[in-house]
Amino acid sequence: MKKKKKLLLISSIGGHLTQLLQLESLFKQYDYHIVTEKSAITKQLGEKYPMSFLVYGARNYPFRYIFKFSYNIIKSLFIFLRERPDIIITTGVHTAVPMCYIAKLFRKKVVFIESFAKSSSPTMAGKMVYPIADLFIVQWESMKDVYPNAVYGGSIY
Repeated sequence: MKKKKKLLLISSIGGHLTQLLQLESLFKQYDYHIVTEKSAITKQLGEKYPMSFLVYGARNYPFRYIFKFSYNIIKSLFIFLRERPDIIITTGVHTAVPMCYIAKLFRKKVVFIESFAKSSSPTMAGKMVYPIADLFIVQWESMKDVYPNAVYGGSIY
C-alpha cells in the first residue's frame, strides 16, 4: 500500500488562514498538519485539526518583531523536523516564508497561493517565495502579469 503524502499547511491568522481552511475538502484526503499563529481563535481550531502554533508578531513593532520572527524561524525548523512533510502549502504571509525556505533546504515541494486580496500587486511573502515555489497559484488572472510563471487557479472562496 502506498503511503499518503504528508502536507504541512501554514499561514498567518486572519484572512490567510481562512483561505487555507477553504481547502479542507482537499487536504483532508492526506496526512496533514496545520501551522499558524497562536490566538484564542486558533487554539479552538486546534480541537478540530492537528495544529502547531507560532508566536504572533505584528510588523508595526519592529524591535519586538525581529525577536519574534527569529523565534518563529527556529520553531518552524523544529515543527518541520517533527512533522516531516512532503509538501508545504501556504497562503502566506510572513509566518510562512521561513517554512518554505526550510522545505526547499530539505528538497520538499512548496505550493504558494497568493492572497485573494491581491489582484494587481504582489505581497512581500509572494515576492520572497515565488523564486523557490514549485507551484505558485494566483487567484486573479491579472496577477499573471506580476508572476508570469504562476498558474491561475481562480478563487478558493
